[in-house]
This record gives sequence, structure tokens and C-alpha cells, in this order.
Amino acid sequence: MLYGLGAGCERKRMCLRKLVRPVVGVLKMKPNQGAARRQVSDVVAERIERLIVDGVLKVGQALPSERRLCEKLGISRSALREGLRVLRGRGIIETSQGRGSFVAELSGNHDASPLMHLFNSQPRTLYDLLEVRGLLEGESARLAALRGTEADFVLLTRRYEEMLAAHAQENPVDPREHARLDHAFHLAICEASHNPVLVHTLQSLTDLMLSTVFASVNNLYHRPAQKRQIDRQHSRLYHAVIERLPEQAQRAARDHIHSIRDNLQEIEQEEQRLVRATMRLEGWA
Repeated sequence: MLYGLGAGCERKRMCLRKLVRPVVGVLKMKPNQGAARRQVSDVVAERIERLIVDGVLKVGQALPSERRLCEKLGISRSALREGLRVLRGRGIIETSQGRGSFVAELSGNHDASPLMHLFNSQPRTLYDLLEVRGLLEGESARLAALRGTEADFVLLTRRYEEMLAAHAQENPVDPREHARLDHAFHLAICEASHNPVLVHTLQSLTDLMLSTVFASVNNLYHRPAQKRQIDRQHSRLYHAVIERLPEQAQRAARDHIHSIRDNLQEIEQEEQRLVRATMRLEGWA
């Protein structure tokens, strides 16, 4: 099944590449050439889809104006509108009166599925998710160090400095805000990997990944030793990526996630020891 699906997708991509090359000529065809016009709409839709897959256009983001899209893609306004119509039909963009077109929520309502309910309700899943984070974020950090552009590093620096600024505030910041900033920093590294599948995989698990970050913030940030360790690890990871040290970046990302897992497990075991000691004290054992 998977091989058949992969081959079909590859054939589709090859066909689309053939369409993309003569796109300028196709756009100049006469309006009554129906087959050519269908090709135009498919080609335009495919090029906008590529912007979404590559992370240039993100979920919930407004599409640029028609004029700007036409200039960037080198197409006519009528061709653009046909392509947008195709994307609306596929559920990839949504259009509302007076607000324009936006990239739709592509992953659907995961929270409604039984699997997601189990993931969110079982504490054991926290450690499973940290294992997944270690695998995905280790590789994304390595690729970011290899492939990241100067623009990527500007954005990454911005996320890193926002996280540090929140830590430096005198008034306590809500743990959820700390978790959001921490997650945004890690996501910026992933986006710098320029691997769309990796980025979309992590984005599709955003709610679950945030739960691991929140567990870290809520349980470790108020413990001085663990907080200093997390700060050092974030610094090592950030500098390894922007200094283009792929192996160090991968190791820093994995070490960071593994230490969070180990610290949370130690806290859990400590709580279990306290419960057992209390039960013995009260004559339960």
C-alpha cells in the first residue's frame, strides 16, 4: 500500500513539474481552451501549496494581496483566482467577506479523536512524547545548523531573546506563557531545518508537545538547580545552531530533552517515596 501510494505521489509530482515549466505559455492561451485553463488553475494551486508546505505561508495566515501574489508568481489575476478557487475546493484556504483568504487549519480537530484523548489523559504518555521530541528535535537542530539561512537565525535569535526576557522579569510570568515562549524557540529551530515534513509533523503535535514543555516549566522552573541547567542547555543549543555546528546542535537538543525526562522522573519517584513514607507513618504499612 505504501509503495503504491508513494509511486502515485511521485507520478503526480512529475506531472506537475511538466506543467510548471510551460506555465507562462499556458497562461497566454485563449479563454475557450478549457483543458488549458484547468491546467492553469492546477499549476497555480500547486505553486501556492508549495508555499504552504515550505512554511512560507502558515496556518491561519492571511494570503498576500492579489497584486502581490500575481507579481511573485508571474501570473495573471484571472489565473490566480482560478487557482484560489481550486484551493478553496480542496479545503486548503478559506475566504471570508471583507477579510480575504487565509490558510486553513489543515490537520483537523485532533483533540476529538479517541487516540488524542488517551494521549492527553495518560501520564505515561509524557515520557513517550519526550522520547519523540528527542528524536525529532535532535535531527531538526542538526539540519538547522546545516541549512539555516541568515533570516532563519534572525528569527531564532528573536525567539531566544524573548524567552530570556520573560525569565528576567521581576514579576512572575504565567507558566503557560513561559511554555509558549519555550515552545516557540524550539519550533524556530525546527523551521530552520527546511524539512517541511519535519516541521509539519511537529506542528501537528503542537498541543501534545506543549504539554511536555508545560510539564517542564511547571515542575522544574521553580527549582533553581534545574532552572539553571535548562538555561545552560538552551544557550548551548542556540549557539550550536547559529554557529553552524551540526553534531553539537544535535547532541545539545537531545541532551536537553533527556535531562528534562530524567528530572521529571526523579520528581515523580520522590513524590512516590513521600507517599509511601506517609502511609507507613500513618500505620498503612
